[in-house]
Amino acid sequence: MAMNQEELLRSPAVWQPRTVEEAVGLKQSLGADSAYAAGTTLLRTQWEAGTAAVPKHLIDLGSIEDLSGISETENGLRIGSMTSLTQCRNSGLVGERAPLLADAVKAIAGWSVRNLATLGGNVMYRVGDSVPALIALNAELEWRDGSQLILESAEEWASAPSAASRILTAIRIPGGDGDPTSNAKRFYAYHKVGRREAFTPSLVTVAIQGTLEADGSISAIRIAAGGGQTTPSRLTRAEELLLGESLRAERLQEVHEAVLDQYAPKADPFATDLYRKQTAANLVAAALWTTSQSTAAKG
Repeated sequence: MAMNQEELLRSPAVWQPRTVEEAVGLKQSLGADSAYAAGTTLLRTQWEAGTAAVPKHLIDLGSIEDLSGISETENGLRIGSMTSLTQCRNSGLVGERAPLLADAVKAIAGWSVRNLATLGGNVMYRVGDSVPALIALNAELEWRDGSQLILESAEEWASAPSAASRILTAIRIPGGDGDPTSNAKRFYAYHKVGRREAFTPSLVTVAIQGTLEADGSISAIRIAAGGGQTTPSRLTRAEELLLGESLRAERLQEVHEAVLDQYAPKADPFATDLYRKQTAANLVAAALWTTSQSTAAKG
């Protein structure tokens, strides 16, 4: 049920902690009557649709400087949870080190929403369109529960509940420069299918990242799919079929069948589960076929 006018006009008390520890303390003190707030684009949508109650207290994380920014680390990238989607999209570091994430962010909502929405907020939604990309990238989520640091893979986060009081502080994406003497090539693909061309909720999202050796065989591969209210997850059966193999047409047909078998989407009034299964399988097979043809042309 959508909110009535009185509920819409009733404003929660807004708290603006300066540190993560202060924010966690507020959440523990205020309990279920409170909610963390980042860009609030999703929260406002949920309140207006009546799918979430307006809390009595909002804990605004925007004043905590440590939660914003993109930096290069010894092991890859660290993106603060309060970094906006626009900042991720425009970042040269993200484009160079994690182009799969850059492509995913471009497909989320419109520019006005991306200016406000944060990467951490999209992750916290659990079914956000960035999550399949983060799973394919083998990203880690950095949490703080008071002074305690907790690391959890994006894959684990998507499939299990977490403590309500802890704060997502950063997203860590592995990957350095690699072996400069190696002829192996990294490849990636991100595809989102919605009900219209742009600014639309997803029906199916697919993310792929892998490594192709000089002989055409795949030495590493991660494939993830989500979309709509489907919990993003890895398509491990398809991955197993590809490891050590070349991207032959016969193998891609087997991969197509494996995706159909493993991907378990949630149907809704806009699309059946069968349509989503077929779409995901087609997207994965087509992306891998495109990679094989591109490699053959360069070879």
